[in-house]
Amino acid sequence: MHSHNHLNLGVLAHVDAGKTSLTERLLHAAGLLDEPGSVDAGTTRTDSLDLERRRGITIKAAVVSFPLGDRTVNLVDTPGHPDFIAEVERVLAVLDGAVLVVSAVEGVQPQTRVLLRTLRRLRIPTLLFVNKIDRRGARELLGELRARLDPAVVPLGVPYGAGAPGARFRPYAVDEPAYTDALAEVLTARDDALLGAYLDGGLSPARLRGALRRAVAAARVHPVLYGSALTGAGIAELRDALATLLPVARGDAGAPLSASVFKIERGRGGERRAYARLHSGRLAVRERVPYGAEGKSAVLTGLDVFADGGPVPARTARAGQIALVHGLAGIRIGDRIGTGTGSGTDESGTAFAPPSLSSVVVPEGRRDALALWPALSELAEQDPLIGLRRDPAREEISVSLYGEVQKEVIATTLLEEYGVRAGFRVSRPLCVERVRGEGAAVEVGEQDGNPFLATIGLRVRAGAPGSGTVFRLGIELGSLPPAFLKAIEETVGTVLGEGLRGWPVVDCEVTLFRSGYWPRQSHSHAVFDKSMSSTAGDFRLLTPLVLMAALRAAGTVVEEPVHRFRLEVPAEAYGAVLPLLGRLGAVPGAPHAAGGTYTVEGEIPAAHVHELGRSLPGPSRGEGVLETEFATYRPVRGEVPGRSRTDADPLHREEYLLRVVRGVPVDGRR
Repeated sequence: MHSHNHLNLGVLAHVDAGKTSLTERLLHAAGLLDEPGSVDAGTTRTDSLDLERRRGITIKAAVVSFPLGDRTVNLVDTPGHPDFIAEVERVLAVLDGAVLVVSAVEGVQPQTRVLLRTLRRLRIPTLLFVNKIDRRGARELLGELRARLDPAVVPLGVPYGAGAPGARFRPYAVDEPAYTDALAEVLTARDDALLGAYLDGGLSPARLRGALRRAVAAARVHPVLYGSALTGAGIAELRDALATLLPVARGDAGAPLSASVFKIERGRGGERRAYARLHSGRLAVRERVPYGAEGKSAVLTGLDVFADGGPVPARTARAGQIALVHGLAGIRIGDRIGTGTGSGTDESGTAFAPPSLSSVVVPEGRRDALALWPALSELAEQDPLIGLRRDPAREEISVSLYGEVQKEVIATTLLEEYGVRAGFRVSRPLCVERVRGEGAAVEVGEQDGNPFLATIGLRVRAGAPGSGTVFRLGIELGSLPPAFLKAIEETVGTVLGEGLRGWPVVDCEVTLFRSGYWPRQSHSHAVFDKSMSSTAGDFRLLTPLVLMAALRAAGTVVEEPVHRFRLEVPAEAYGAVLPLLGRLGAVPGAPHAAGGTYTVEGEIPAAHVHELGRSLPGPSRGEGVLETEFATYRPVRGEVPGRSRTDADPLHREEYLLRVVRGVPVDGRR
């Protein structure tokens, strides 16, 4: 009999910090493995892909489960390499808590900072586990954690013998002065009532412990533990912290069903299976459930929940659990199952930066070319941020990327899973277009060359940064049938995927200020005649012409992705590194000198990040340490890049009308 208390726990880290090894050690400590698996030997439970085992990195999130006191922990092991941050983003929507693993040798790394910043913003309770205390060069790191991650960290003990194979973790006693003083200092800085009680006569260990639990649950404070996934040091104390400091899953099993899909995989027979976190309600085999934005529904043909290591068949799943769902054809990552309003952190929007690079996939032979699109389409089901794009004019397929390692993984997956041989062209930045001013356009039905039974007037202007596409009504509610209104709004979102220069238009406000339609009509004693009456198709086909005319009147600026960088080099090498930064378009700030090292921060176009990393060892004498992360978009300097359109181009009216009205191919396209 398994507990109804569930903790959906993410294990996150910068690559090579040891999180997959920690997952194995936790499974071993729970009695589910005779021996922990080894990443180096390719014997871990969660790195199940051959490619993961060969490369020694996690590429796909994996779910395992183990009992812990009165709760069942569903543990999600996530990728650590920044090229696979999209996989981490999807997992965040289902977590009740997290363990962020930091290497005691390498310390706080770029991805560590990005991850904790995101966990805090999404208010996910997080413990810090400083791993590898048994390795040579291991450090206590407390000052670095506070300086580079968050001041609100509280050690739950101290490492002894760090840097030697026998290193261990000694937890503080609950009434130990070093512990209660450190706890009081951090907690009272964030709780005025607690500060008042402290000043009035001190705080009991019990009250401090209760305050710590509340602060951890609110993601305001992060306890720090030390240990080694290799030797098992600190694992018992980590298990205790998981059981006592992190909150269990919340959700009302009696409420309407609401679940979010965070992973899709294919079974051996090719059937699609969805990993879903239940926020409220229940799922049951052979029940019909609604899912997806299109209002689909289907009968569940099978269901697994996670217990004793992995998925086990079940008849039902309830709020708080993660379920593996069978039978929902066409379901996609990010889809909702059910009609309830219960939700996880995915309501908070995109957690990480979007991909900033793109590359054309080049098949080797004719057979590879025929199989490439279906294979990539199936991969895009599992990773929507691949951003698959087909250019029929150039007969090219491109994908969105976070980095160069992702190219290697996609190419290897295409070859080994689909038998498709393919390579990649040089990556180029994924730009965006931002509206420069304000513009409007109107098309009146059956006038001035408008062949559609529809009248549309649209106004376009720039929206607030980060607002996305906002569609507003400037017409009287009810003056246009809902189906026609929906057709306009949906088409606006699609058309803005390719602006005046072919790049996505971001942060744009579109207002419908004029509309008109022809009511359903028929000839005398005849059936409905669509040649005399407006249809949703009229509005779908006319909207691109009006919207792009308004956008042309407003104008757009092409912006390229820019990364923030932090670079540490020996002081004597700084003069040699500066010209490299200048050649790559980087804008460095003033350097900071400390202990024979120069640290400089600044911005660099995303297109040159990989080259900077590749070229740095020479001028820095192999001692340069580079950290980068997406920062923002900036207007392109110099020649403005364009991207060919993939649709019937509404910027060229005559060709557009020939294609959509008469179906005439243009430039070999249909």
